[in-house]
Amino acid sequence: MKLRLALLGATALLLSAPSLAQDANVAGRVTKLEKEMAAVQRKVFPDGSGKFFEPDIKPADAAKPEASPSGSAVSDLIARVDALETQLATLTGQVEQQGNAQRSIDTRLKAIEAQLKAQASEPTVAASAAPTPRVAAVTPTAKPAAKPVVTVPTAKPSASRTAAVAAIGKPSSGDGFSDGYDYGYRLWEAKFYPEAQVQLEETVKKFPKHSRISYARNLLGRAWLDDKKPATAVKIFYDNYKLDPRGDRAPESLYFLGSALTDLGKNAEACEAFGQLATAYPVESKDRLAARLANGKARAKCK
Repeated sequence: MKLRLALLGATALLLSAPSLAQDANVAGRVTKLEKEMAAVQRKVFPDGSGKFFEPDIKPADAAKPEASPSGSAVSDLIARVDALETQLATLTGQVEQQGNAQRSIDTRLKAIEAQLKAQASEPTVAASAAPTPRVAAVTPTAKPAAKPVVTVPTAKPSASRTAAVAAIGKPSSGDGFSDGYDYGYRLWEAKFYPEAQVQLEETVKKFPKHSRISYARNLLGRAWLDDKKPATAVKIFYDNYKLDPRGDRAPESLYFLGSALTDLGKNAEACEAFGQLATAYPVESKDRLAARLANGKARAKCK
C-alpha cells in the first residue's frame, strides 16, 4: 500500500512539472508582448489629444474568465498571447504603411519645392534678357512696362491701413506666447495677413518648444495660404505635421497642406496628403475635419 502511494505521488509530481514549465513559458511570452504593445502604442497612432486607441482585438473570454471551458490559468494566458500577437502584427503593418506614406509625401514636396524655385527664377532671367533690345528700339514703351512690375505691396502701408492695424488691441497678459499668438490671430481674423505673418513668425521663433506651438505654426501657414501664397504655406504646414505629429493642430495642418497643394495644381500630392490625414488621424478625419476633408478631396478630384 505504501508503495502504491509513493508511486502515485511521484506520478503527480512528474505530471505537474510540464504544466509549471508551460505556465512560466507562456507568462514570459505574455509579459514580453504586452511590453512591446505598450511601446508601440506610445509611439504611433496618436489621435491628436494624447490618447491612444483601444485594442481592436480582445480575448473572447477576457470579460468572463470564470466561464472559460478549462478554467485554467494556462488557457487564459494562451488566449491573451494569441490576441496580442495578432494585434501586434496588425499594428506593425500599419506603422510601415504610415512611414512609407510620410516618406512619399516628403519626397514629392521636395520635388515641388525645387520646381517652384526653378519657376520663380525663370521670369527674372527672361526679364533681364528681353528688355535690352526693346529699350534700345522704343524708349517710350519701356517706362510704362516698368510701372506694373514695381507694385506697392512691399512699400510703406497707407495711413488708413496703419490706423486700422493700430486699432487692433495687443494683449498684455504677461504670457509672451499667448500674447503673441492672440495678437497674430486678431490680425489674421481682420485679414491683415502680412502683419499676421510677421507677428506669428516672431512668436514661433521665440517659443519653439511651447506646448501650443502647433497652434502658432498652423495659423502662420493659414496666414500665408489666405494671402494667396500657397507655395510658402505648403512648407509651413508640412513642417508643423512632421515636427510635431502629436501636436493639437497637426491634423489641421495635413488638411491645409492638401488644400495648398490643390491651389498649386498638385492634385495627386494633395490627395496623398488627405489620405495621410485619414490614416494618421482616423478620429479627427471622421469627426471635426470630416466635412473639410470631404470638400478637399472633391476639390482635388481624389478618387
